[in-house]
Amino acid sequence: MNQTYDNIPQEKFEFAQLNDTLHDKKLETKSRGYFADALIRFKKNKSSIVAAYIILFLVLFAIFAPIISPYSVYDTDTTYQKFAPFVESIANKGWGFLDGSKTLSSQSENQIKFYEGIAEETGKNPIIKIDYENPKITTTIIRGKKVQIKSYPININSYYAVGVVFKNISYEEFAKIQEFQNISGLQVLYPYTEKSSIYEGMDPAKYKDIPDNSNVWYVCSDTKGTPKLDSNGNFIPAYSTDAKKAGPAEYATYTSQRIAGDDGSYIYSWGKSGSLSVRVEYYNYYQYMQWAKTGTYHPPLYMFGTSENGTDLFCAIGAGARFSLIFALLVSVINLTIGAIYGAIQGYYGGYVDLAMDRVTDILSEVPFVVVTTLFQLHLAQRVGSVVSFLFAFVLTGWIGMAALTRKQFYRFKSQEFVYAAKTLGASDWRLMFKHIFPNSLGTIVTSCALVIPSVISSETSLTYLGIVNLKSFAGTSIGALLSEGQTAITSAPHAMLFPSLFISLLLISFNLFGNGLRDAFNPTTRGMED
Repeated sequence: MNQTYDNIPQEKFEFAQLNDTLHDKKLETKSRGYFADALIRFKKNKSSIVAAYIILFLVLFAIFAPIISPYSVYDTDTTYQKFAPFVESIANKGWGFLDGSKTLSSQSENQIKFYEGIAEETGKNPIIKIDYENPKITTTIIRGKKVQIKSYPININSYYAVGVVFKNISYEEFAKIQEFQNISGLQVLYPYTEKSSIYEGMDPAKYKDIPDNSNVWYVCSDTKGTPKLDSNGNFIPAYSTDAKKAGPAEYATYTSQRIAGDDGSYIYSWGKSGSLSVRVEYYNYYQYMQWAKTGTYHPPLYMFGTSENGTDLFCAIGAGARFSLIFALLVSVINLTIGAIYGAIQGYYGGYVDLAMDRVTDILSEVPFVVVTTLFQLHLAQRVGSVVSFLFAFVLTGWIGMAALTRKQFYRFKSQEFVYAAKTLGASDWRLMFKHIFPNSLGTIVTSCALVIPSVISSETSLTYLGIVNLKSFAGTSIGALLSEGQTAITSAPHAMLFPSLFISLLLISFNLFGNGLRDAFNPTTRGMED
């Protein structure tokens, strides 16, 4: 088809840049490095970003939790075992959490009175809530008549419910506790009690075999512990007094603060074979023990509760996680180094070299990891320690997967044109392997290395959970050991299983998501691509 340009003015036909010298223009955009480009692609993966923040939070928790906690992983308390999370300042606000609560399904009115007795004596009410609307009614026959007995669901503060306990202490400690009372204003020692006063007016043959109960400080109307109340409905104290003792040699002199209502006649100890038997409120006695040890004191502070051994779970999880992360990172670095060098040699040279080296990995890969770990723990651990022998077990076969992955990547890239070009220019084998081929394999290798960390943590947790490996002597505890302890108490103290399992679950899931993000970010085939 012919076209005519008769309608175009003559002045439009002019030479462009007739007297100008043309040069290449400088690029206005900045060059982007490999890692900068990978970071941009990584940021586009939202799940990986969230996982990275979760990992950072868990790592910071592992670092700082043992530092923040007022306890060490070796501090145990045989009384506060498997107790729920508790922070006094929050518990007193009545928000319904961190209050050390424990639910008792059915408590009789007599048992409720028992907790009320603790509250009246110590000033710390263990009863959080009583569900009077949903009583459990049981029918029994008493003296030939059917009687309905009601029991109620009740929620109690486990720490306050301990109340007062019996302790055998020395005369020196008795004096030191009085000193602490004078300094702190906390009442630790409470007046002593006797069965003859508690079961006043009863035949001793009826109550002589009843075990002593340190929290029964009031007169009872029967051997079941039913309190005998005065005309105003109050408890009647059954404390020991000077008048009931044969002489002052049977108890130590008490000069410290006294409980309300004490006119100076109550005694606070009972001599036994060169020591003293006393009644101490354990909540305040716990603070005294801290003061005697460190010079400072504070109420029980267990944000995650306590383990089966009475260890602070907040501190224990942090200490166990710190060891797991450091150990997994060390294993990952060692396996990456060995596997990358071994796989690079296999993949680059191929042929008989690859064949011979592959047979070595075939033999080692058939050795069961659990068997190796068990044998090392039984024999090698006696010489080098459990942690070093555990490390050897991971390194013995752990690098094989990394070597196989590196080998595949070298087979993939060694025939590329850029490798031939570098070889033509005189590059050495070592330079070709680790300057030209290895960087192109970095995405897959880094991803695999990132996934090794949760794999090692999972294996370490499983082995310590099963009791095959014991790391308590080195790390104090481990996540696996905490899970094992928590399993035995999952019905009575679910928090002991909840917090360690929640930590390890978040850690493993986050590492997997993070590894997937790294895989996509370091993939060289997507470099420079924009969504």
